[in-house]
Amino acid sequence: MILRSFILAASVAGALGAAQFPAFSQQYLQRLGGAVDALEQVILDFDASAASLGLSRDEALAQMTGSAFVQARRADMQQAFLRYEGLRADLDILEGQGPFMRAYHFAHLTDPEVAQGAWDAFEPALPLSADSAMFAGFGGIAGGMATALIAGLLRSRRRTKTLSA
Repeated sequence: MILRSFILAASVAGALGAAQFPAFSQQYLQRLGGAVDALEQVILDFDASAASLGLSRDEALAQMTGSAFVQARRADMQQAFLRYEGLRADLDILEGQGPFMRAYHFAHLTDPEVAQGAWDAFEPALPLSADSAMFAGFGGIAGGMATALIAGLLRSRRRTKTLSA
């Protein structure tokens, strides 16, 4: 009886947790778009400054030597270019996708800064959309099955110890 109650509780927890994914992934996508827009503006400004002096991006970066500050700024810009490329690629894959395709492309929802910003702004709720209901169903089944499996393994282990003693 206790085990069944525990499995039911795990199922409900899994359902409630999984039901949050559609809204959280949408929040993440909005934050991702904002991060891409912000980095794009920094890159456009840098490229415009370089072009005004007749330099390419690489040529402008190569000229950023001399002081520790300028070299640090060069490293910052190089990191910004790399971050922009990665985030832009993630946005291209996720943009326009529904929650099931966002779940399929979960690896593109893992930027730590964007995820932290989305989590900080996210307010869990009990969404009533069909997508959320399906995620809740999957989460409930997964939570219950995982708990039942772990309980079965523990019970089997206990039986093995009892028989060998």
